[in-house]
Amino acid sequence: METKELLKKVRKIEIRSKGLSNHLFSGEYHTAFKGRGMSFSEVREYQFGDDVRTIDWNVTARLNHPYVKVFEEERELTVMLVIDISESSLFGTTGRFKRDLITEVSAILSFSAINNNDKVGVIFFSDKVEKFIPPKKGRSHILRIIRELIELEPTQSGTNLGEALRYLNNVMKKKAIVFVLSDFIDRGYQDALNIARRRHDVAGIHVYDLWEKDLPPLGLVRVLDPETKQVKWEDFSSKAIRAKQAKWFEENRLCARNAFLKAGADMVSICTNEDHILPLLKFFRKRG
Repeated sequence: METKELLKKVRKIEIRSKGLSNHLFSGEYHTAFKGRGMSFSEVREYQFGDDVRTIDWNVTARLNHPYVKVFEEERELTVMLVIDISESSLFGTTGRFKRDLITEVSAILSFSAINNNDKVGVIFFSDKVEKFIPPKKGRSHILRIIRELIELEPTQSGTNLGEALRYLNNVMKKKAIVFVLSDFIDRGYQDALNIARRRHDVAGIHVYDLWEKDLPPLGLVRVLDPETKQVKWEDFSSKAIRAKQAKWFEENRLCARNAFLKAGADMVSICTNEDHILPLLKFFRKRG
């Protein structure tokens, strides 16, 4: 993509996403995600009923009178986006690819985060970790993330979410808000997800295309599997073929949902042909 076209696309995504995060999501985001802990605020004189474990013995000794430490919730968070850029994300039949939807949702989450003065980082993955962007604040940092979402091409075609989650567990030692954005065409990531959930606040955003759920009866269609590169002809007019695809989609969706449920994490599903605003608002309000 040429630089001028790239900048135009980034700017378009920024305007839309920033507007939505300012007017719709900032308040919802603020209430949905709590501070990661308690930070020291000040000391005050000991009062009857105070926990003796909060006594500041240095100040107490210096002033010859008991003083306690006062703590307040830390509002600043770190948000990590774990983003699937495997070849299957480059599929779409309703005017946009799954990756376009992932880009828009990622931008909204990122601008909502920086509006709350939080840091944002990204792990891009296929069947390996393709790129890691450490958490930072600021508009220029978010624009860099959006540019990478538009331009970054995977060196591998498959999907390995377990590898991405293991990488997350290694590089993120402090608790973070983790959004996993993927079509979840994968298996074998339960253990890594369980570990990530114990350390972080994890949520899955499942993106899919309508044709993956409900094939239209179009007759013979030449089909390419983007991850295996296998090409074959399928008769979409066959009820058996359409039923087989619908069953595959539902089994895959349930597998991902059950994996997150088992780990104690939330998940929301969004289709490429629907407005993603309402599902995200419902998700944030449910958490709040």
